This record gives sequence, structure tokens and C-alpha cells, in this order.
Amino acid sequence: MKKKQQDQNVHTNKKLDFNKLSVLFTVVNRNKADYYMDLIQSFRVNMQLGLLAHGTASRATMEILGLANTEKTVIVSVVRNDQIQYILDELEQKFDTIKEGKGIAYTVPMSALISVAAFGFLSDNRNK
Repeated sequence: MKKKQQDQNVHTNKKLDFNKLSVLFTVVNRNKADYYMDLIQSFRVNMQLGLLAHGTASRATMEILGLANTEKTVIVSVVRNDQIQYILDELEQKFDTIKEGKGIAYTVPMSALISVAAFGFLSDNRNK
């Protein structure tokens, strides 16, 4: 009976791991957006948004640099702070090795959240 009661308490007293959250912005060529979204999602990221964008360099500058494609995607992801370094390291490695896979990535800390349920979803802590 005692074991059963302990098991019940584990399920009813779910504790969330309150790691802080940040917003990760990743800018990549549009043709590589799905690849990078899948990569970021593999780090237990539950919320991502892909925004279509264009590079800011002038057409003349792009031609001088030999870059023709200005179509970009800005991937906005909500990530746990304990995962940031792993994600950034993996992105940097992919930026250096994938053909037409160059990009930039940076994070901005999230300072407030409306509810525990939203936090649980965004930090992938719903089942703990």
C-alpha cells in the first residue's frame, strides 16, 4: 500500500524543471530552413516559427561576393537555457560544413511567462 501511495504522489505532485527560457534566432538560406528547424527541434524544442526574409546587402555587394541568393528564413525558437550552448555548438558546426548552409544564430533571454502550463510546454517539461 505504501509503494502505491508513493507512486500516486509522484504523478500528482509533478514538478517542473524551471530552467529559464530564451528565444533563439537563426537566420539561414531559405532552402535549408527545414533542415535547421528539424535540427533545432531535436534538442527538445517545442515551439518554432519560420519567417520568410531577404538579406540586407545590396544586389551589387552580393554580386561582388559571388552570392546570388538573398532569400532567407528567420527561425524563431523558444529554448531552455541549459540547451543553448549545445544548440549553438551544433549550429556552428553545421554552418561550417553544409553546402549553402551558412547562417547566424543568437539568443535573447525571456524575462516573463504567463502560466506554468505554457512554461511546461515550451520547456518540454509536461511529463515530469
